[in-house]
Amino acid sequence: MSNYLEELNPEQHQAVITTKGPLLALAGAGTGKTKMLTTRVVHILEQKLAWPSNILAVTFTNKAAREMQARKTKLTDCTGIWL
Repeated sequence: MSNYLEELNPEQHQAVITTKGPLLALAGAGTGKTKMLTTRVVHILEQKLAWPSNILAVTFTNKAAREMQARKTKLTDCTGIWL
């Protein structure tokens, strides 16, 4: 579980570990935004900064939502997250 940060590029890593305040991630298609967002949710849970029931992750496509759910399942066994 501790290696989930190692799979990120430097920009994604910075976005994941930035947990104070809001974060805006602007990037083109295929740049890893969904991966970053899902990993950030897992990081927030791992750092115990929020309860799973306090997290809502929203995306604009069903494809991205399915990908987020699959990644979340791979990275953590937490339940109660709304994706």
